[in-house]
Amino acid sequence: MADQSTSEASRETVSENASLGEGISRRRLLGTAGATGLVLGAAGGAAGYAAAPSDKAVPLTSLGADTVMFHGKHQAGITDALHARGHLVAFDLTAGAGRKEAAALLRRWSTTAQRLMAGEAAAQDDTDVARDAGPSSLTVTFGFGNSFFARTGLEKQRPVALDPLPDFSSDHLDKARSNGDLWVQIGANDALVAFHALRAIQKDAGSAARVRWQMNGFNRSPGATAQPMTARNLMGQLDGTRNPKPAESDFDERIFVPASGDPAWMANGSYAVVRRIRMLLDDWEQLSVKAQEDVIGRKKSTGAALSGGDETTEMNLDKTDADGNLVVPINAHARITRPDQNGGAAMLRRPFSFHDGFDTDGVPDAGLLFVCWQADPVRGFVPVQRKLDRGDALSEFIRHESSGLFAVPGGAAEGEYVGQRLLEG
Repeated sequence: MADQSTSEASRETVSENASLGEGISRRRLLGTAGATGLVLGAAGGAAGYAAAPSDKAVPLTSLGADTVMFHGKHQAGITDALHARGHLVAFDLTAGAGRKEAAALLRRWSTTAQRLMAGEAAAQDDTDVARDAGPSSLTVTFGFGNSFFARTGLEKQRPVALDPLPDFSSDHLDKARSNGDLWVQIGANDALVAFHALRAIQKDAGSAARVRWQMNGFNRSPGATAQPMTARNLMGQLDGTRNPKPAESDFDERIFVPASGDPAWMANGSYAVVRRIRMLLDDWEQLSVKAQEDVIGRKKSTGAALSGGDETTEMNLDKTDADGNLVVPINAHARITRPDQNGGAAMLRRPFSFHDGFDTDGVPDAGLLFVCWQADPVRGFVPVQRKLDRGDALSEFIRHESSGLFAVPGGAAEGEYVGQRLLEG
């Protein structure tokens, strides 16, 4: 979990500095005006305000103006940088809804996603929640669960790679919060922008689909650290040092279905494994820092392997201490998850942390909304999780509480909606 993470690469962004001739939405103009007004207010005094949200106004261009393109070879939300706020939501088609209704729904969803990602209002019944905000790097990503194909009469088009995940001994899964016919991932760098998209998607479902489960997550806000760095999870560990990088020659091969892949409608798509992983933080925080580092196999402060060097230094699996003991313990999480310890298996992790309050006994309901991407989960997630299941030191401090696997088709071309090649092919 802690040794693979999100790529620093993000999709093309569009600056608020674009000219009016290039097209700036009404909502983005309103947002810019609002940001400017805050600056002037700060300069001219706080008369008329009971309290200011911040003494330092942040211009829209520093965060809110970044735009991710909806149309493209791949769907957004896969290789983009981690978002500050995220929502994961699964839907089931309602009784009587089939292929025709699903096609109409994906068409509505795609239209809404395109508009909101561009910083525009929803086409109908917009709630105005994000009225004075920019796009804030919003992405909306759509996928299909195993059960979707039987519900729509498309069983022959269901990918073999979408076969149910095997059972793992460490699983404590809540079936009501697992799987689903349809899956939507929403991410943005502003909480209201993300919620606005969530509400719009839910409203668009109409009578065709109902929410099966929904989860909320977060990460650090962009600019919260002095320089870009690997994210930390709620255990305080750097989470994602060895994530595959888009610059690597085999990145696409590992993460995306090839253009000639089978089935054809999944060309340039990917498979998302989604797991709600509860962290037993009270137990974890009782460990000394040295004990925590032995569980992970990396220094908590820098993310460097216990065998030495910095965060990116290759781990020396054979190095021993003066007593002949392995410096990186044999059951350390970072050792077990290495691709070279799993037949080359790798996945692109793009998670969110979550905190959903406290149990009645005061135990935090918190952890990781694990989302990983791969061209084939049988060659990506499954072998790694099986290895972890057999003896990962971290397993004592986490609990897998829900699970889902979704086929995420390639991006929609101009004039298309996501999944059109499946639903109208």
